[in-house]
Amino acid sequence: MSPWLRSALLLPILLAAATSAGAQEIALTPPMGWNSWDSYGLTIDEGDFKANAVELAKLHAYGWTYAVIDEGWYMGNPFGDTLQHRNYAMDGNGLLIPAPKRFPSSADGQGFKPIADWVHAQGLKFGIHIVRGIPKQAVEANLPIAGSNFHAQDAADKADTCSWDDGDYGIRDNAAGQAYYDAMLALYAHWGVDFLKVDCIANNPYRISEIRQIAAAIKKTGRPIVLSLSPGPTQPSHAAEIRRYGEMWRISNDIWDGWIFKHDHPSDDFPSGLRNIFDRLLPWVGQAHDGRWPDADMLPFGMLAPHPGLGGPRHTRLTLDEERTQLTLLAMARSPLILGANLTEMDDVTRALITNRGVIAVDQYSHDNHPVEHLPVGIEQVRVWVASGKAGERYLAVFNLDDKPTTWIASWEELGMTPGAHAAHELWSGDSLDASDRLTISLPPHGCFLYRVN
Repeated sequence: MSPWLRSALLLPILLAAATSAGAQEIALTPPMGWNSWDSYGLTIDEGDFKANAVELAKLHAYGWTYAVIDEGWYMGNPFGDTLQHRNYAMDGNGLLIPAPKRFPSSADGQGFKPIADWVHAQGLKFGIHIVRGIPKQAVEANLPIAGSNFHAQDAADKADTCSWDDGDYGIRDNAAGQAYYDAMLALYAHWGVDFLKVDCIANNPYRISEIRQIAAAIKKTGRPIVLSLSPGPTQPSHAAEIRRYGEMWRISNDIWDGWIFKHDHPSDDFPSGLRNIFDRLLPWVGQAHDGRWPDADMLPFGMLAPHPGLGGPRHTRLTLDEERTQLTLLAMARSPLILGANLTEMDDVTRALITNRGVIAVDQYSHDNHPVEHLPVGIEQVRVWVASGKAGERYLAVFNLDDKPTTWIASWEELGMTPGAHAAHELWSGDSLDASDRLTISLPPHGCFLYRVN
């Protein structure tokens, strides 16, 4: 039986399987995992993916759970410079399938199911990336949409394309468009997908109709699939709306391994650096809760090779202080934590960063997370965030945004804590402070500390 016929026949069964589970929260804490983009770009194959997933499984005890194949898994030639040269693989219903030479276990028509089953056997969850829309090749051939009487041209919005990806047309807000996404998500659910990153949908343009369609299609499958919407910056004016549909949504453009990237035009924010995250998070304070997570993008730590999504192969250009700052900031903001490193080449320094249980606990379980607005005069390049722990403890993070070291003394009250004497434990160094009513702060350029305060 052909793979596209099999998917069409499976569709009614999968849609009928929808249960109340689809309405339950599926990301009760910020998702944690690994994504292939920062190290492999479009080029990840089955062998490299499994090698990284094996390493991720060793980190599962710390919360790292989702193994995600980013863009390009359907490209027979990911190095092609045009759509025609990339050789998209798809079934007879216009649904993308894994490129068989790159993912040989899919060659018998099972798609990603064998890989998803293998990932689940490692104790992990499996994710993939798509660019929203329908492949242009499917529209040109006017392929039938599985489980419906529609064809690709009924669903395609030829006036809408992604500005940075030439492979797809947008999807119309009509019954045919919904049928296409229903067929897509039914197939993904059959494969065993747990996490779906959808690109070119959360900003420029903000495609709320397609967000609704994809969310509805996920719900119909009955399978708990995290919906990750990308890229940003998603506009805060859409907060109430986007929370209804996605478990996570990007609040910045792509974050890469630099403090600041200079651009010719002030409106250009690609790529974005670590410094940008501080400002991007501010409008989203208070939104990270109840299974809905503003996403400050991936952690470009460790080795970014062999084919990173931006630039040449390299070890991250972030300093160790900057890496601690990024992870601390995302933890204090309760952002999803998605690793970008090539895990097969992980060094001891990176491993120590991402296995700090105290810092991870802040991300996963803290509450009342917010920046302190009124700080002492003379420390304009300092940012302070505070949060509360589930056992009543308090957390204090202080960041030095300056390019030079800073040293100063402040009372706990000036830093957003209650007045009086406090003892504290620094979660990165492990150092403890005796009870005192004041704190001496000494930070390197772009550095931070993170205290659990008693």
